[in-house]
Amino acid sequence: MDRALADCVRAAADPDGFLCPQRPDRTVPRLREALVKPLLSVQQLSKSYGALKVTNDISFDIAEGELFAIIGPNGAGKTTLIHQLSGMLSADSGQILFNGVDVTQQSMPDRVKAGLARSFQITSILPRFTALENVATAIQARRHSSFRFFDRVANDEGLNEPARAILNEVGLDGRHHVPADSLSHGEKRQLEVAIALATQPKLLLLDEPLAGTSHDESRNITNLLRALKGRITIALIEHDMEAVFALADRVGVLVYGRMIAAGAPADIRANAEVRAAYLGEETHA
Repeated sequence: MDRALADCVRAAADPDGFLCPQRPDRTVPRLREALVKPLLSVQQLSKSYGALKVTNDISFDIAEGELFAIIGPNGAGKTTLIHQLSGMLSADSGQILFNGVDVTQQSMPDRVKAGLARSFQITSILPRFTALENVATAIQARRHSSFRFFDRVANDEGLNEPARAILNEVGLDGRHHVPADSLSHGEKRQLEVAIALATQPKLLLLDEPLAGTSHDESRNITNLLRALKGRITIALIEHDMEAVFALADRVGVLVYGRMIAAGAPADIRANAEVRAAYLGEETHA
């Protein structure tokens, strides 16, 4: 730790900042990084199928409130990684710490209860239920109340009121009573996020939420993620680079199962190894 950073750490109890006046801008993110405990810490995570190492000694942290994007070419190991984080797939080695607890061996339902949500694993969309009923059912499951599929939660205002608020938040106001199978592809992706939000997650795992969406749908989902950013910690896998670099606080780059870089979007854009491996640019000595 250099002297400027050390002085600022010692001055943490000094609200007027007399001990580190006019500190350089570069100190602020370094000090924040030193003091913020990660919500998710992945340590040397690996998964192999025979001789193929799909995830290879991956380590990274995600701070509370951060939007951390994971990018990489097809076959890089992104989906396998998110399967491991969610508990859908076990790791061969390594450790996953969530909110300070080792969840490496925990099941998917236990991770959901702990606040680690991946939309499709919480509940699949019920196609004949309305958007409102889908979200109300997810709220009902979180509260551990009995399922009443015959009345389809329609008469429980204690479920419907928060469900309406969540649907409005994700941009589905005016679509509450539309059957899920009548929603557009983009609206279904918004509904998936709404169902995940109904579980009150601490960390939301999103696997390509913009895939297959129209321009308007993509814009709506991007605006939704921007609104959620900072309120909920998000791990985002996405191929839309424009959205990634517009939204992410930090970006991790996977290539052949290895995380070759992680940092601020500007740093990732300028990273020679990333440009060579992911963007297909040649590097010159």
